[in-house]
Amino acid sequence: MADCLFCKIVSGDIPANIVKRSDEALAFRDVDPKAPVHVLVIPTRHVPAVRDAKGPDAERLLGRLLAFAAAVASELGLDSDGYRVVTNTGRNAGQSVDHLHFHVLGGRKMTWPPG
Repeated sequence: MADCLFCKIVSGDIPANIVKRSDEALAFRDVDPKAPVHVLVIPTRHVPAVRDAKGPDAERLLGRLLAFAAAVASELGLDSDGYRVVTNTGRNAGQSVDHLHFHVLGGRKMTWPPG
């Protein structure tokens, strides 16, 4: 989508601190980190939110994004102490960009419940 912030990051129109890239996914550092390590993992094609991942390839897309997030966490050294992967769907959940994304958070002890 032409006006989507994350689509512009995927296309290179907006710079980002890229951590990892594949044909299907992109990981980059959050500009407003909530933990010492805070990376966003997004699909390279526009999907507004988890609820919009439908159709025959939805399970594959979501599974690949989670596997990509796990690989990013491992490459950033988060395996030993743990990390959190979270996604927000809709405004009441805190979604501020209408492009599916997973937050990979680590580098500190996480608390529960989160907000």
